[in-house]
Amino acid sequence: MAILDGHDALFLDLDGVVYEGPHPIPHAVDTINDIASSGLPVAYITNNASRSPEQVAEHLSSFGIATDASHIFGSAATAAEMLKIQVQPGDPVLVVGSRYLADEVRRHGYRPLTTQDAETIAPRSVIQGFDPSVGWKDLAAASFAILGGASWFATNTDKTIPQPQGIAPGNGALVAAVEMATGMVPLVAGKPEPVIFHLAAQELGVKNPLMVGDRLDTDILGGNNAGFDTALVLTGIHGQGAVDQADADMKPTYIINDLRELLTDGRPQLRAVK
Repeated sequence: MAILDGHDALFLDLDGVVYEGPHPIPHAVDTINDIASSGLPVAYITNNASRSPEQVAEHLSSFGIATDASHIFGSAATAAEMLKIQVQPGDPVLVVGSRYLADEVRRHGYRPLTTQDAETIAPRSVIQGFDPSVGWKDLAAASFAILGGASWFATNTDKTIPQPQGIAPGNGALVAAVEMATGMVPLVAGKPEPVIFHLAAQELGVKNPLMVGDRLDTDILGGNNAGFDTALVLTGIHGQGAVDQADADMKPTYIINDLRELLTDGRPQLRAVK
């Protein structure tokens, strides 16, 4: 039996699983298209909060992957959906992040505020996501609002992000700065929290997806937290050594060398970890 047998969908991380920078991972495109053509839903779970589903789908399509925006689940839309926990429709929300994140806040029925707006309008909530333009004034405005009683949501807490030049601070590093200033912690939408996985499963009408990722601390931990089977693919960040040293909640159900092994009968190179 292939690893996908018994699962009703395939959830994939992007960087390190489908592509690396501007180039697709070897064998990823053909395997994904073969799986999708078999009728199994393929969805993409990303912590990236600065690109819209349409932009991600266009990026994947440029590699020859057949997909659309309805199969892209990002942390920005998830965080905006979570606002309803504590924020009323029409309430002002300070957006620390990208223009796309502000658009999502508006689309969900709230009033997005800039850092300048927050000087005269008291935010009811703060939503924080990564964008290269985020600076000290934005983090300070978020801190002021949170200490003033605003609820706080973060799209994700990834400490680092890969860049062509190397590894750079991610949204988690910026969130940590606000945590230090306020002594508060946000509600988190993206991996490794289960919300984004459950939202994707609900939208697609599936109950038993397999989550495949290259990072133990986000993809695998998140899939495990959601109660789904997980597979670590050895084409990205973490390898066998990291699995050996990982806590139990970060252990994947399976380890695969590349995505082709999702379709391999008999699992000759698949190692069940759990």
